[in-house]
Amino acid sequence: MLETAIVVKVNEGLHARPATQFAKLAKEFSCSLQIFRGATCADAKSAVKLMLLGVKQDDQILLRADGSDESDAVRRLLQFLSEPSAGVSLAGHDANDRLVEKAAAVEAGSRADADKPQDPRVQEPAVTEASVRGVAASEGLADGEAFVYLPEALRATRQFIEPDEVEGELARFGVAFREAIAALDSQFETMGQHDDIVEALTDVAQSDEFSSAVKDRIASGWDAAAATLQVGEELAAAFLAMEDEYLRSRADDIRGIARQVALRLLGRDDVSLASLSRPCIVLAADLSALDFARACVANIVGLVCIKGSATSHLAIMARAHGIPAVLGLPVADDRLREATTVALDGAQGQVWFDPSPELQADFAARIAQDRRRHAALSVYRDVAPVTRDGRHIEIAANLGSLTEIDAALEAGAMGVGLFRTELLFMDRRTLPDEDEQYNVYSRLAEAFHPRPVVIRTLDVGGDKPVPGIVFPQEDNPFLGWRGVRMCLDRPDVFKPQLRALLRAATLGNVHVMLPMVDDLDEVRRVKVLLATCAQELALEGAAYAMPKLGIMVETPAAALTADLLAPEVDFFSIGTNDLTQYVMAVDRVNPNLAALYRTDHPAVLRAIGMVCEAAKKANIRVAVCGEAAARPEMIPVLIGLGVNELSMSPSSVLRAKKIASEL
Repeated sequence: MLETAIVVKVNEGLHARPATQFAKLAKEFSCSLQIFRGATCADAKSAVKLMLLGVKQDDQILLRADGSDESDAVRRLLQFLSEPSAGVSLAGHDANDRLVEKAAAVEAGSRADADKPQDPRVQEPAVTEASVRGVAASEGLADGEAFVYLPEALRATRQFIEPDEVEGELARFGVAFREAIAALDSQFETMGQHDDIVEALTDVAQSDEFSSAVKDRIASGWDAAAATLQVGEELAAAFLAMEDEYLRSRADDIRGIARQVALRLLGRDDVSLASLSRPCIVLAADLSALDFARACVANIVGLVCIKGSATSHLAIMARAHGIPAVLGLPVADDRLREATTVALDGAQGQVWFDPSPELQADFAARIAQDRRRHAALSVYRDVAPVTRDGRHIEIAANLGSLTEIDAALEAGAMGVGLFRTELLFMDRRTLPDEDEQYNVYSRLAEAFHPRPVVIRTLDVGGDKPVPGIVFPQEDNPFLGWRGVRMCLDRPDVFKPQLRALLRAATLGNVHVMLPMVDDLDEVRRVKVLLATCAQELALEGAAYAMPKLGIMVETPAAALTADLLAPEVDFFSIGTNDLTQYVMAVDRVNPNLAALYRTDHPAVLRAIGMVCEAAKKANIRVAVCGEAAARPEMIPVLIGLGVNELSMSPSSVLRAKKIASEL
């Protein structure tokens, strides 16, 4: 037996990636290997146990080896632990990739490295050049022309006009107004959005409060552009003063209408994501999900934003479309305006403004290599992963709308692990009724039949307002009246959704999942409500089926009482985004705290382990639907803890299948 002490020099210690790599290296030796940190010991061949050991950089540990090849094992492992770059240098050396080799062999023009995919999170450019680091929001590489999306505040060139100019200014306003309304109709037709949104905005624009008020202001001696902007601000302020959240959120729409009219009056063109005519990288201070929905997504090859986090709606949408994105970038607006070309690494969160020709050439080579790797992964489309110890792992897709179904099916998703229903309720004037919801849920169920589709009930709160629900003003809406808490208090909102889900369950393998569960009583109250809805449907003669019921485990309370909750439900799905936020007491949308937002922290891993253990004892399945499910270095950890299913953006499904198949 050999024992040796060493000070760990691996960057940031044995967190997820280096722990996984260290355990992989340790498994090459037949001798037993243990790591001691103080009085605590862990099997060096278990990545999970290593992470739970919490070894940090500069910690002193004891390595113990016992067996015939103990000398070689100690030498190799000490070398790993003593090198700061060890967590990077061993990355990507996937061994015996038989299926990918088969795919590469039949792929015309493929290169030898295509059958040995590396983790794009740890690739480094061959050319060293200064970069800016933000939040890694959507992995992938991009290099190209910059499209700066920074709408500037408009100011009229003058405020007042002469009396003999009034008639001409009124005529100018009339033309600009009609053109703006026509453009609005065209824009929303292209978006495929609800007609009622267009109707609402057009009605407001044509109302006396806007168009007539502008005309009155012009008649009193104001310049047309100045009058338009001023009336727009006044009307927007009036909307902001209203209690209804939907109406409050329309203030930006009013400003948008006024802006479009004023732009025409000033003879200026506004920056617009809908006008993208060629592939480019979008640079913005901030982008809303609606901004993204209006964009010509096919021409967005990358996203860089000053604001935003890895778990924002924008990040989720970028991942769904496979668009590399870096958010929370610590730069000023002017830095974005100065850029003409950009390179970015969405997995590392790095951005290079105006990269050199050498770096651009390096990126072009790496992007081409990534495309070959992705093509090679297509062999996994119909694979149902089974680990080497015989465990079947489901790889499902997270979806937010029906438009993402094709991408999920094309990637070989084994069902839907999370369908976010809140997007059905947002950006509209009224709540969706039961029939509208039924049509969406039934189309989803039919598309994946007989695979399961897990539909999360409405998860909104003060941070995501919807029409028809007045949310209280809360200092911290993430800890407030949201999720199942709100739904149980509003049966008029909750029951139509449950009825629609019961009806859709007759057409497919529908599972219902409750968000933000804290207490066993909440689950039991939902069960009573489900039974009531079923009884009502039976009396009405409507077809229905009782779906499986599960919960999202995303609060510490649910994790700590998982043993009590498990007997009451059919499955668990761990929402690592919020669970990490709450366990670590870190605001996940604050880019300044990104380094502390770690799903691989021992505290979070122990919470996940508790949930898996409770699920195993109750003989129910446990999934992970948070963003950690798609991270290559986390997949072995989560499966090692006992997770049966991983659910992620469609663009990550193939790689996850490959990784799970090799464990």
